[in-house]
Amino acid sequence: MTPPPDPLSSVNGPSMGARHLDRLVRRVLPRSLLGRMLLIGFIPLLVTQGISLELFYGNYLKIVSRRLSAGVVNNIAMTIDVMERYPAPSDRAWILRDVHERAQLHMSWREGDSLQRVGSNHVLGPVDDDLVRDLRVALGRPAFVDWKSDRRIVSVFIQMPDGVLRVDTPRKRLDVAPVWLFVAWATGSALVLFCIAAFFMRNQVRAIRRLARAAELFGLGRDIDPIHPEGAQEIRKAAVAFNRMRDRIFRFVEQRTSVLAGVSHDLRTPLTRLRLTLAMMPRQGQVRAEDLQPDIEDMVADIGEMEHMIEGYLSFARGEGAEVPSMVDVGELLTEVAVAARRAGAGDISVHVARPLGIVVRLAAFRRVLSNIVENARRHANRIWLSARKKRNATVIYVDDDGCGIDESRRESVFRPFESGRDGGTGLGLAIARDIIHAHGGEIRLESSPSGGLRVRIIIPD
Repeated sequence: MTPPPDPLSSVNGPSMGARHLDRLVRRVLPRSLLGRMLLIGFIPLLVTQGISLELFYGNYLKIVSRRLSAGVVNNIAMTIDVMERYPAPSDRAWILRDVHERAQLHMSWREGDSLQRVGSNHVLGPVDDDLVRDLRVALGRPAFVDWKSDRRIVSVFIQMPDGVLRVDTPRKRLDVAPVWLFVAWATGSALVLFCIAAFFMRNQVRAIRRLARAAELFGLGRDIDPIHPEGAQEIRKAAVAFNRMRDRIFRFVEQRTSVLAGVSHDLRTPLTRLRLTLAMMPRQGQVRAEDLQPDIEDMVADIGEMEHMIEGYLSFARGEGAEVPSMVDVGELLTEVAVAARRAGAGDISVHVARPLGIVVRLAAFRRVLSNIVENARRHANRIWLSARKKRNATVIYVDDDGCGIDESRRESVFRPFESGRDGGTGLGLAIARDIIHAHGGEIRLESSPSGGLRVRIIIPD
């Protein structure tokens, strides 16, 4: 019995063949992007020129060659027929002279000679084969065509019963144009187009190489200048995106560095007070709990202050986190923030969204932004207005209040970490807000409100 075929052989066979073909292709293909782009451009160009050359041979050169050779062969055949009909020497001489004058065919008779070879000493193009074929079909006699003895004349030797008839015809009657001119033109034009394509592709690849080099240096921690966008539109967009990423990372590092400096500075004061309080406590004898109560309360207050600062630092350090963006209804989100603000003690807060608006954001992080902004407004104003509208390719959210506002000279500095306008604040609320908004690709601005206070404008792109 024949054993059943192994099912794994049919599966592994093509897989191994495909892997082998893939390795072969990788070995043959250039490794650089420029080499592959040039290969992609050169192969279609080469195929196009080859098709053009073949079409030229098939539709023009071969047809014209056959017609020209047929015309010369018909003249020769008619002359031989007339010579056989009138074999007298005087008639033959008259016939040869008349053919020379009217058909530009110079004929000479070599009585008693015989051909040593037949066919043709070949030249480039189809004309030699066409002439030999037409001579064989029209005359049915051995013949030899000499193309190389004289560049201007083609000599045809025809075996006759009593000798060899030599026919010299101008080459222009058989050859349309040198074929090598068309081949040279096709090859030259392909090389010129290839060089032009190589020049432009090299510029595109140079921009990609510059971007890759900048990314490598930036990954190594080098301080590099922004990349000048150049090249194709996609490459320019990649360079702009890289510059934005670079600025964002620099801002991220700078903010985190300032946070670490603030941690060491702000925590040093309560820690010093704790150390002094512990150092002043009695270490011997009996101590009453009532006497230690004030010191314990001070230490608990210092610990609470440190917990409050550390919570603010951690919120800032977390930033946007790993939350997945999702579609959020702006009206519902502003309503939730307004309700939470009323529970926290906000007096008059209203929400106005003319029509349903949706934005793709990280919900928890974006809610924290709005909550921080509304909380700042609640501490300094009596009335708060939340609104949103569509503007071009972005959604704009406004938070207006009727408070005292912020001086225009301080509207940029309040976004820095540890810039607080009240006692006990960490100064990280607006810094956290701008960090999260920038992470969404948006902007946050402070402006004067039409209600007399401060307006916070948040722009989230679609």
